[in-house]
Amino acid sequence: MAHTELQLDNQICFRLYAATRLITQAYTPMLNALGITYPQYLVLMVLWENDVQPVNDIARRLLLETNTVTPLLQRMEKQGIVVRCRGEKDHRQQIVSLTERGHAMEEEAYALIPAGMGKRLSACPLSLADYKNLAGELDSIIDALSGKNNE
Repeated sequence: MAHTELQLDNQICFRLYAATRLITQAYTPMLNALGITYPQYLVLMVLWENDVQPVNDIARRLLLETNTVTPLLQRMEKQGIVVRCRGEKDHRQQIVSLTERGHAMEEEAYALIPAGMGKRLSACPLSLADYKNLAGELDSIIDALSGKNNE
């Protein structure tokens, strides 16, 4: 007996998984040109918005654990993209900031990624308003699953 609730075509989670995988795949050539991975790109976007942040804040913004973000930051530090130092008030806290190279990468990313993703998504019939609505709907799902609605 097949339960319709368990059929792949009835699963929003599969669509989200497939879309995420394919979007990440579409980003790969552009990120390769920058010498970074998609998770590193996410970290950079957080730092481009607000440079000089504790690791905990970066992890929280990305909905990740600090033990997931720390190895990313270590690799980025070896690449000369970020620097980490101890907090002045709390020496247990690690503060992350962009290097000159990390700042310069924002312009490189801007030159590559918006136009590149626009080209990849040009066959999609969604309008800018549709994308904004979709982002809002996804934010609702993220908030519900991350427990933000329970705060």
